[in-house]
Amino acid sequence: MRLVPSLLVLTACAAGVSSPAAARDDVVVYRCTDARGQVALRDSPCTDGHRQEVRTMTRPVDAVPAPRPAVPATTAAAAPAPPPPQVVVVRPPMPMYRCVRPDGSQYTSDSSEGNPRWVPLWTMGYGPPRRGPSTRIGVEAGTGGGRLDVDIDARRPVRGGYGGAGTWIRDDCRPLPQAEVCSLLADRREEIRRRFFNAQPSERARLRGEETAINARLGQDCGR
Repeated sequence: MRLVPSLLVLTACAAGVSSPAAARDDVVVYRCTDARGQVALRDSPCTDGHRQEVRTMTRPVDAVPAPRPAVPATTAAAAPAPPPPQVVVVRPPMPMYRCVRPDGSQYTSDSSEGNPRWVPLWTMGYGPPRRGPSTRIGVEAGTGGGRLDVDIDARRPVRGGYGGAGTWIRDDCRPLPQAEVCSLLADRREEIRRRFFNAQPSERARLRGEETAINARLGQDCGR
């Protein structure tokens, strides 16, 4: 007698047997019980001496695979939009000028307009016409005759004046090369740092502000 441990195993075995029953949709299972009460499941009738029970079971059938979802057509990914153009504004270096006073001394300035000064007009050659010699004529008439007197003032003529008239003029200033500008700024920064330690608190605040401005200018215009 062939014993099958479980109904599922027997069913699988029955499905693999090439017989007319295997071709049908149903599977016949024989339940055999011997005299000691042991039960065995068979795919054939029980032998003599066994109590037989016949059961008909449906042959397992593989499930129909579910249709695969339609794969959407792959579309080409849109090209990312180009980043907006970056606008870089380049500021030209701040100029520096060397100015000359009337006495020949020099100084530097961030403005092309030199220091103004008041100049009387007469120093520039302006003034009223010179007064020449004056002539005075006197006539006397009488019964006995007449007399004509001519008095000429031959003293040195003097120049007339406009009093306080004058005009404002500015010192002459010329731009410096950028390399010289950077050198002067660096020298001024070192001078400020040396002077800072001996300066009064009020002066230190002014020096600190000036050094901050020079540092910014050196970094932007000179790359230092």
